[in-house]
Amino acid sequence: MIVIPAVDLRGGRCVRLREGRADRETVFSEDPVAMAERWAALGARRLHVVDLDGAFAGAPRQTPLIAAIARAVAPVPLEAGGGLRDLAAVEAALAAGAAWAVVGTRAALDPVFLKDVCRQFPGQIIVAVDGRGPRVAVKGWTEVVSETVGELAARARDGGAAALLYTDVSRDGTGLGPNLADTDALARAVRMPILASGGVGSVEDLRRLAGLPGVVGAVVGQALYTGAVDLAVALGAVER
Repeated sequence: MIVIPAVDLRGGRCVRLREGRADRETVFSEDPVAMAERWAALGARRLHVVDLDGAFAGAPRQTPLIAAIARAVAPVPLEAGGGLRDLAAVEAALAAGAAWAVVGTRAALDPVFLKDVCRQFPGQIIVAVDGRGPRVAVKGWTEVVSETVGELAARARDGGAAALLYTDVSRDGTGLGPNLADTDALARAVRMPILASGGVGSVEDLRRLAGLPGVVGAVVGQALYTGAVDLAVALGAVER
């Protein structure tokens, strides 16, 4: 399992949100490029970059900054998302230097788009499956739809997604520990690569995730920025 540092962008800064809420923001750096370079220098093999402005607005807002990060940390690859709700936006994110585009809201709301984007960009689409309980959260996690996490994950698998990014929204940014039970159940149900996100607060949390069959990566944000997780220690503990 690889450990994937998160670099969340809002207003040109590197921030973290608690439970995905815009009114619960902590700014960790005024220079996201330097922060990304720090994680790369410490040995990260991939970075997770989110355009939070884009996620809330419904269209990308930080593409130039994502491109700057991609140039700065090359050859470390990026997975990038936030507001990627049409094929042109996905193409622009990949052209900016992202190795994978993370699509969430439009994939959840539009089955045809999900199939089309996976077909047009084979091997480069990660579908974000964001759950509030069993239901899927969309539009920057501000709304919940009737579709379940399992239903969206199955559609993503059948549509040809490269991987799923599963986040328990209620745990994101809390450091209270990941939702191991639901992550395990999802991985067993869909039998495709799973990236786990939300709630990691210790290296032991990462060890537990690494023990789940099908979980190939874990996105870590808050715990890295507060120092609760030391990236070098984490990499030595779980990457193989």
